[in-house]
Amino acid sequence: MSLAIPALLLASAVSPLSAAPPSARPAPLSVLADQVKLPYEQFTLANGLRVVVSTDRKAPVVGVSVWYHVGSKDEPAGKTGFAHLFEHLMFNGSENAPGDYFKPLESVGATDYNGTTSFDRTNYFETVPTQALPLALFLESDRMGHLLGAVGQETLDRQRGVVQNEKRQDDNQPYGLVQYAEQQTLFPEGHPYHHTTIGSMADLDKASLADVREWFRGHYGPNNAVLVLSGDIDAATARPLIEKYFGDIARGPQPMPTAATVPTLKARKNETIHDQVATTRLYRQWAVPGLLDADSVPLDIAASVLGGLASSRLDNILVRKERLAVSVSANVEPLERVGEFEVQVDVRPGVDPKLVGERLDAIIADFIATGPTADEIQRAVTQEIAGRIFGLEKVGGFSGRAALLAQGAVYANDPGFYEKQLKEYAKETPASVKAAMQKWLTRPVYALTVAPGPRAPYEEAKAGQEAEKPIAGAKEVAASGAAPATGPKREAPPVGDISALTYPAITRTKLSNGVTLVYAQRTGLPLTRLAVTFDGGFSADPKGALGTATLMLSLLDEGTPTRSSADIAAEQEHLGSRIAAGGSMDRAEIDLAVLTPNLAPGMDLLADVTLNPTFAELPRVKAEQLAGIQSEMSDPEGLASRTLPALIYGPAYPYGVPSSGSGDPAAVAKLTKADLVAFKDKWLRPSDTSIFIVSDLPLTTIQPMLESRFGAWKATGPAGTKATGTTVATPRPRVVLLDRPGSPQSVIQAGEVLDSKGTDELLPLVVANDALGGSFLSRLNMDIRETKAWSYGVQAGISRYAGRVPYLVAAPVQTDKTGPSIQAMLGDIKAFLTTQPLTDAERERTVERSIRQLPGSFETGNELLDAMQRNDLLKRPDDYYTHIADKYRALTTAELNAMARREIDPARFVWVVVGDAAKVKPQLDTLGLPVEVVKTAKPQ
Repeated sequence: MSLAIPALLLASAVSPLSAAPPSARPAPLSVLADQVKLPYEQFTLANGLRVVVSTDRKAPVVGVSVWYHVGSKDEPAGKTGFAHLFEHLMFNGSENAPGDYFKPLESVGATDYNGTTSFDRTNYFETVPTQALPLALFLESDRMGHLLGAVGQETLDRQRGVVQNEKRQDDNQPYGLVQYAEQQTLFPEGHPYHHTTIGSMADLDKASLADVREWFRGHYGPNNAVLVLSGDIDAATARPLIEKYFGDIARGPQPMPTAATVPTLKARKNETIHDQVATTRLYRQWAVPGLLDADSVPLDIAASVLGGLASSRLDNILVRKERLAVSVSANVEPLERVGEFEVQVDVRPGVDPKLVGERLDAIIADFIATGPTADEIQRAVTQEIAGRIFGLEKVGGFSGRAALLAQGAVYANDPGFYEKQLKEYAKETPASVKAAMQKWLTRPVYALTVAPGPRAPYEEAKAGQEAEKPIAGAKEVAASGAAPATGPKREAPPVGDISALTYPAITRTKLSNGVTLVYAQRTGLPLTRLAVTFDGGFSADPKGALGTATLMLSLLDEGTPTRSSADIAAEQEHLGSRIAAGGSMDRAEIDLAVLTPNLAPGMDLLADVTLNPTFAELPRVKAEQLAGIQSEMSDPEGLASRTLPALIYGPAYPYGVPSSGSGDPAAVAKLTKADLVAFKDKWLRPSDTSIFIVSDLPLTTIQPMLESRFGAWKATGPAGTKATGTTVATPRPRVVLLDRPGSPQSVIQAGEVLDSKGTDELLPLVVANDALGGSFLSRLNMDIRETKAWSYGVQAGISRYAGRVPYLVAAPVQTDKTGPSIQAMLGDIKAFLTTQPLTDAERERTVERSIRQLPGSFETGNELLDAMQRNDLLKRPDDYYTHIADKYRALTTAELNAMARREIDPARFVWVVVGDAAKVKPQLDTLGLPVEVVKTAKPQ
């Protein structure tokens, strides 16, 4: 169960709640559950393709989601990773749409476009402007019915390399090898869920062109797929389009559904593995029933109460009370045939893991024996329902409305399965949850410990993959296996005029004490978001006390004079709300996301944690932050991000600090309550605070509510100041190699500080860089990932701080290509700035895409809130996005090239590489740059 609240509800789910005044009591569960209504129509084509259409006219965009009922559980022995490999292959062009699929999608302004593979399904999704829907359907139908003529050995070898680098990137993370131990232990040899979705290096090495063609013909026919359209479309309009593009695809073989039972371990299994981690982590795991089983919902509630809620049993006992752990979690991953119930506990440094393990087992045993209380269930279910409501504003994407309908259609043969599931949540009782736990969690457990230490040897791919020769006499056939690839040519449809962005009016006013209110209304939705934003952030940290801002913010919701830490967590859960405090380089904020009927008590809670923190939990939260720093230092990307800023800015500059804001462990360890109170008083002040608001309620209703809670607030002491006049260092270009022995991949980060500030108009630089490193189709990514297959992805661009901005490059690459990757990226960047500048076609592609993406860029209240805050930080007018299309159109190729040449200079880059020095340094020595080797400190 996901207890975070990611987004808002879509307009078609309007209900009587939207007109209700704010209440002092939480809205009843039954009333909340009624809000998750997704009207839809469905039909099936003659070839078996099932279609679901859900109309929502809130924006001129349509979410397109195609789910194939095939995943890694359907792979035979020796062919692990095939489903995921084919997901990649299906993005590399089809017979009538050659080339990368991201190119036409980007050209029409698609948002939320990608593909994913799980144990049970493979899906592809994109949200497109309404006028581009025919093109999206053409592309999806062409790769469904006309793919194999475009899949050759070169494409297979290239995408095999990309997938293997994706595997290395995941495996390179702390605890990255746990997934293999879990699947292989919980599920016996031969069980469909025994292997991971990514597969093994050996099986990926062996994948032949004949293998992948056979795999595709057997699983990707229209009769094994569901197509969902959600948004600015109706069934009457959609049906002829779908018939046109998908109707001629022949039905494929009917795959036999892969059966799987829930296995039970013969006895408890205790296992310890070692990894380059900072914190010992304890796992308790069981295989449990899948999504459609009657016990799936009560087990999910049990996991939430045990370790998913902020006020969970494990949080309250192990973290808050006994302080044996720095973090805990529990969740159920509901798969199609089985599920996985998992508990995690990160042991507090210095505490005996054996002691914590015994205490963990005792808490779990007691919970299974006594069950949850009715109040715990109510909080868990409220959070589940609120999460569903907030999570459905997006019409498409990975987890939006289209995905929810597709999941039900694929697994339950019912797009409305979500509604039945929510009714099950609402009717669960302490007795039913306890019965499910006693049935499934009294079976033998897999008790895994991951302790700091050297990893076991890593399974690598074969060196130098050799291309397979074409099969003699083989003929290319279409995906269905029934028509030749050389059949009638299909033409991509034209795209009509795409609707312009309608950006909401922004209103500014002030409370009586000077707090600024910045407001936008989203009518029809019973949802409100507030962000109390103030100057400060990581750059406000005293240089001798880095990490102060983060520690202060972390403690705001950990206790007030009238509410304990546990009280605050439980109250949020009762309201179906979420309060979160966090920082960025320039600012800090305290956010509230709440259902509008619960706005009054939610705002009470927000005001209390903002204005009245006691910092009583300082010792515990400080220990958690210190453990987090150690975890960053054991993570290759975290380690690079901690190192690079000081190298390019110099340690004296406000931005020359770890980008996470976690700070210096020695300094954090010394911070006192007095330090935190002083920092808060300097930076959190009425005159320097703005409250950003996106709500269905009018400002005339919200302003008095805020006035009554924040209007009497007064500043204490003098205001803080930042050392913005500090000179940026002039670093020496070099490579800093952070030695991490045994790393299966190298993490490369590079950067320089530009002369420009974030408050300058940097749109020309952003547009120019899009072609160099800012998008999937950028030169850097297409070279290192798509052509050379040395990485899972490369990015480059600016971090938009208010002051001097950095230009950064990030590239995780396979170890044996570390030096060549840096050399290739330098060559690409230098060519872009000299002999091969931005072309007219690249400029047109970026400008056209950027304008066409605008209508789909502010679907959620959170996206709108972020845009409002971004404009304020960068001193742009509130209606900046109303006029941005004209700014894009006015940009010329010559202007963009001049901006890139003026700002970007790879000769000034400092490179940070985190990898195995024994394997990497000889490669780096060939670059002509000084190489400094730094031994990474072992986590304390």
